[in-house]
Amino acid sequence: MDDATTALLVLAAVVALFIWNRLPVGAVAILAALGLWATGLVTANEAVSGFGDPVVIFIATLFVVSEGIDSTGVTTWAGQALIARAGTAHTRVLVAVSLLSALLASFITLNGAVAALLPLVVLLAMRIQQSPSQLLLPMVFAGSCGGLLMLMSSPINIIVSEAAQDAGAPAFPFFSFALVGLPLLAGTVTICAVFGPRLLPRTTPEHAAPDLGEHAQTLEAHYELTDGFNRLRVRTRSALIGRSPADVDLAGYPGVALIAVEDHAGSSVLGEVHDDDVLVVTGPPSEVTHFALAEGLAVHMTGSADAADLLTREGGVAEVVVPPRSRLVGETVYPGMQRQHELVILAVQRLGKDLGSGPLELAEGDAILLHGRWSALDQLNRDRDVLLVDSPDVVRRQAVPWGPKATRAVVVLAGLVAMLASGQVPPAIAGLAAALAMVLARVVTVPQAYRSVSWQTVVLVGAMIPLSTAIQSSGAADLVSGWIIDLVGGGSPYLLLVALFVLTATLGQVVSNTATVLVVTPIAVAAAQATGTSVQPVLMLVAVAGCAALLTPIATPGNMMIMTPGGYRFGDYWKLGLPVMLWWFAVAIGVIPLVWRP
Repeated sequence: MDDATTALLVLAAVVALFIWNRLPVGAVAILAALGLWATGLVTANEAVSGFGDPVVIFIATLFVVSEGIDSTGVTTWAGQALIARAGTAHTRVLVAVSLLSALLASFITLNGAVAALLPLVVLLAMRIQQSPSQLLLPMVFAGSCGGLLMLMSSPINIIVSEAAQDAGAPAFPFFSFALVGLPLLAGTVTICAVFGPRLLPRTTPEHAAPDLGEHAQTLEAHYELTDGFNRLRVRTRSALIGRSPADVDLAGYPGVALIAVEDHAGSSVLGEVHDDDVLVVTGPPSEVTHFALAEGLAVHMTGSADAADLLTREGGVAEVVVPPRSRLVGETVYPGMQRQHELVILAVQRLGKDLGSGPLELAEGDAILLHGRWSALDQLNRDRDVLLVDSPDVVRRQAVPWGPKATRAVVVLAGLVAMLASGQVPPAIAGLAAALAMVLARVVTVPQAYRSVSWQTVVLVGAMIPLSTAIQSSGAADLVSGWIIDLVGGGSPYLLLVALFVLTATLGQVVSNTATVLVVTPIAVAAAQATGTSVQPVLMLVAVAGCAALLTPIATPGNMMIMTPGGYRFGDYWKLGLPVMLWWFAVAIGVIPLVWRP
């Protein structure tokens, strides 16, 4: 058996495993690399060479940049700003969501845009009394168009641009993809707006995502926060020095109550009050201010009961529950008490009832409302003594648009776009520089950067690159391209484009679109060279067809992510996806040859 036939058999096995869908896509990709080595088509070094490919490095860095944009509230800010102007009319909301999805996908890839917008769109649909299924699929389809607006918008764009350069043609300029991406977006949004209400189901998700947009107001009402608390530090000349907490006279300050006195270590003071101790008091703000001025106290910290002050750019609140066997059980606490990481207790509830401002012993099942800086609240994820009700990170992303680090994140993103648009910096180097800048500017932490990378995508692309190489080096690409040329004839480049679109788009419905483009690219280049056709229009068409993963939920992670929240079934995708696919085909065949002459 010759090498070309062997490579095609490995390819067939890989496609069959993708369609079978019982193994993780990363495992299938690794099996492909191992199969190539076992059959002697590639050496051991070549089988793992894809993981060091610049394309893989660039893709990994984009996930870090995407995390910086999303975690700082930029996506939430953009979503709220656009939707606030869209009103409640279905068509206007659909268009607004679609355009926002395309814009975000162009910067942070389709999967990142879907992950960022999914909760927002589901909640928006509920608020305007629409089924989420009417909005989510148009959102994903528009996001697929957004992947064809800039070079960095999709891994597919990077792959075909590198392939064009390897074939001796110029690489695609940074914004050249928009020449087909913008017509695709306009037509896709129009089709979804006109035919979507008729072709999409009207289902409600069984488990809707929590709406944390009004989280502060919810907590304010649930915990019955009234006067909040104040932590007042004792100054050197205060008249309270030397008194006991019981001797602090509050008779002249109506509504003010002393909760506790703490020393510099945070322990309760039972004897005399000393310099630098902290008095925790509650009461009307004006009376607390009079008390502080009269007794020589400095305001150290104020815990406002106003919902507007609970969640800010600097800090927020977290609701935790005391689990069984927690070390907190039996510990005496009170509102205003400062805990680890400078977290302060705002309120404590037991069985849904507020336990008041006095000291109390914690019991299993008690709910505690904590206030502090976001960085301190994030530490609760690793605290085994409490159970978080809502992740501080999720709360911050939904409830605090344009966080304190958002400007830095946008500056880094603008720098990445400028480097790529200039064409003077290789994509992998630009991506590494941007990811490093996100970390050095403290937009994301090092652990956060590692967690943000979709290692499934990295493994998939890295392990599939050797298959793409083997298809080309073994002669399989020439063999398949010969079949295509025999089918369509060698005289018309338009028929070649039609055949490649059908091949790529069909394969892309059951195989990852990135893996599909890696497989089809060498075949397309070989067919173009054999017929004397320019590789640029051929590869641009492959990019368009590769992004046209519109007919099945398994075609892209973005399609899969919306299946459960939207209540979709497998067959719901093609009903709207087919007319959208026909538009993509018309644009690919009609526009690409006009811009890049075959």
